[in-house]
Amino acid sequence: MDYFNFKGKNLYAEDVPVSRIAKECGTPIYIYSLKTLRRHYKAYTESFAGVPNIICYSVKANSNLSVLNAFAKEGSGFDIVSGGELFRALKAGADPSKIVFSGVGKNEDEIEYALKSSILMFNVESPGELKAVNRVARRLKTKAPVAIRINPNVDPKTHPYISTGLKKNKFGIETNEAFKEYLYAKKSLKNLSLIGVDCHIGSQLTEIEPFVDALKKVKSFIKKLRKEGVNIKYLDMGGGLGIRYDEETPPHPSDYGEAIIKETKALDVTLIFEPGRSMVGNAGILATKVLYTKQGSKKNFVIVDAAMNDLTRPSLYGAYHAIEPVISPAAGSETILADVVGPICETGDFLGQNISLPVLKEGALLAVKSAGAYGFTMSSNYNSRRRAAEVMVDGKEFSVIRKREEFEDLINGEALPRIKKSVKKPVKKAAAKKTTAKRAQ
Repeated sequence: MDYFNFKGKNLYAEDVPVSRIAKECGTPIYIYSLKTLRRHYKAYTESFAGVPNIICYSVKANSNLSVLNAFAKEGSGFDIVSGGELFRALKAGADPSKIVFSGVGKNEDEIEYALKSSILMFNVESPGELKAVNRVARRLKTKAPVAIRINPNVDPKTHPYISTGLKKNKFGIETNEAFKEYLYAKKSLKNLSLIGVDCHIGSQLTEIEPFVDALKKVKSFIKKLRKEGVNIKYLDMGGGLGIRYDEETPPHPSDYGEAIIKETKALDVTLIFEPGRSMVGNAGILATKVLYTKQGSKKNFVIVDAAMNDLTRPSLYGAYHAIEPVISPAAGSETILADVVGPICETGDFLGQNISLPVLKEGALLAVKSAGAYGFTMSSNYNSRRRAAEVMVDGKEFSVIRKREEFEDLINGEALPRIKKSVKKPVKKAAAKKTTAKRAQ
């Protein structure tokens, strides 16, 4: 459930008209509902209240400091995939003992930063990384808490770009090899503390079955490790629970929780979950203004001031986002099928295709729904476009939590090259006369 609803003909974010925010702050603009963020976090904590657990919000979904701070105040932990996300989480008030560091390409500077910050654990994804973490921990004269991410070869039944638990994916280590790495680390990597097992199979899952299939394999794996003296305390199940963009019917966190708790009964571990999209996806919209409309021989186009640089999911994944007018049209108004497109010089620059919309006038406002996850975080300055502003709504109030970029921001950190021009030395007159004389001979 979210708190973007129509009151009369006007779309509201909680108790603030979206049209008012657009008028005062401009467009395109991301608008988030604080009440929705809190509600979605609570749905997870209530679903796992009966077992030891840590909910670690996945920072990559939406990394705005105000979003992170909202979850930190609720007691959330955080799942990070870079040193920059660790920096953001700590700045937002995160408890480092509730931070897990995932991702396939951690460099040694990031590993050191995380160790010095005393995070909960690293989710290690390759034998080389396992050695790198040990090497950094040895240099710092400490022990690094780690889990190895196993790849259970389970089909998550989602988009191939966000599938992570198959053998062909880059993530994790296949189960048999991971077992060998645990035993090798126990024997030879003395600066590692083997405390967990990690398993994340993909994103935007709309069925519980793949989670359960993966979990059955992980349970067997943990029991096998314990027989070898590896005392596993944490089981990180990752995230991946989907949301409704169109006609999907993803399970509620309570249904997910019931299935996971049943499967992990008597396993004696603290469960870690890394929800991202399901926490923030439907807690945000992207508001945009109609610049022009154009009728072609085969298609109608609604040209807006938001573009693929602001919300890349439709172009990147072919993802669907519902799009609707911020002010409802009069009953019986004419409707058309149109592509909602942006100003970028790419045919792939669209926010929606074949969308049913009323006939719109220039200046009309549209809301792109379910844009709270992988919206601003994946945005760019392509075509030297300034990135959008972000706003947080809390009841009847709202505040800008990221200002719109200025033109000067586009060149921040850039500089013209300082290359000294080479100067040719002038030929002396006497030498020139001598050369001319020799040529005459």
